[in-house]
Amino acid sequence: MIPNKRAAYHTLGCKLNFAETSTLARDLEESGYARVGFDERADVYVINTCSVTEQANRKCRNAVGRALRRNPEAKVVVVGCYAQLKPDEITKIPGVDLVLGASEKFKLAEHLENIEKNGSATAMVERISKAKDFFPSYSMGDRTRSFLKIQDGCDYFCAFCTIPLARGKSRNATVSETLEKAREVVAQGAKEIVLTGVNIGDFGQGKGGSFFDLVKALDEIEGIERIRISSIEPNLLSDDIIEFVSKSKRFMPHFHIPLQSGSDELLHSMKRKYDQALYTSRVKKIKSSMPNACIGVDVIVGFPGENNEKFEETFEYLKELDVSYLHVFTYSERPNTAALQLEGVVPMEKRSERSKRLRILSRKKKEHFYRQFEGQEVEVLFEDSENEGMIQGYSENYLRVELPFDAKLANQSIKLKLAELNSDLVYSSLYSPSFESIH
Repeated sequence: MIPNKRAAYHTLGCKLNFAETSTLARDLEESGYARVGFDERADVYVINTCSVTEQANRKCRNAVGRALRRNPEAKVVVVGCYAQLKPDEITKIPGVDLVLGASEKFKLAEHLENIEKNGSATAMVERISKAKDFFPSYSMGDRTRSFLKIQDGCDYFCAFCTIPLARGKSRNATVSETLEKAREVVAQGAKEIVLTGVNIGDFGQGKGGSFFDLVKALDEIEGIERIRISSIEPNLLSDDIIEFVSKSKRFMPHFHIPLQSGSDELLHSMKRKYDQALYTSRVKKIKSSMPNACIGVDVIVGFPGENNEKFEETFEYLKELDVSYLHVFTYSERPNTAALQLEGVVPMEKRSERSKRLRILSRKKKEHFYRQFEGQEVEVLFEDSENEGMIQGYSENYLRVELPFDAKLANQSIKLKLAELNSDLVYSSLYSPSFESIH
């Protein structure tokens, strides 16, 4: 079909949202909508939302305004977690025409045919308990790497989190169906796959096979150079998985493991399924098997009950822990979560102060991690975009590296020696790469 309309997309939030946005775009292309940039004039603007923080909700409103400035006559569609949780709120945003919930968003093309821009918004959002189907997705076309959605939903109901309310129960495809999607990604030229989902370690719900079974099967797929595990719960990251990755042909020595707090008391209040001792054992196991591995950590500051003593416990724990960087989230109250019933609300200024301290610690830990590899030879997979005359890529253990832009490097892996580390914590190379080493 020859495209005769234009659609633009804006994604807020996680890698999972990026995978789903890319899939929605491919679906609309099949219906005759050419994909254009969000700042271009389009007939349809699709905003895929997050609801982890209030800031993400405000960003949704801002995105609607941007779309209408480009084309006041365009149809504006809002999908994603915010759409599932607060459809009525979104229908009141001027200019929004369609709000689609967790399942309905995958029928986007069909719904577009049935709406007119008439000054009011239509919301099609079922109760989340009805979201039982798994819709596979992957990102493609904008990066060297592809985010492959292998799982959706969550059964954990942590006290601070609305994701189970926005995405429903944990679900996935079979191992064989997931492998087929991975092969599609390979066929389109991606060199790296990042496994994404809400709780990917929970893969296997009702379909047979476990996450470890999937990891072993993916490692056998020909044509893919690299596979990364995105965020995985510490209680689901088994010794078997860690040992397998340490010897794997394709899985990278890079893990992102949510911690949220270094206080066992707070972990219990958060309804997490591990304690500090288990988390420490996961980090030690990784580092004993893969000394050069990169480990990222999610941490929440300002959760109810986090007094000065408990925050300092978290800070000192992270300070001594052999991890590479932190993703710091400032706790924000979310409707219909158990945390709203807890005592010990932390003032916003305290939350901001603690968040700043942890971000400073994160930079120090990241620089310490990077400095260990000065002068060493690493293999870097370069991306396909130019940034201020430079091209950037990542080593197997997630060191960011840049060289003067050369189109021959795009989407290629090359061995080079690390040299100077700049103020943005990006390495440059000691020498121009030999193109004989490109593969």
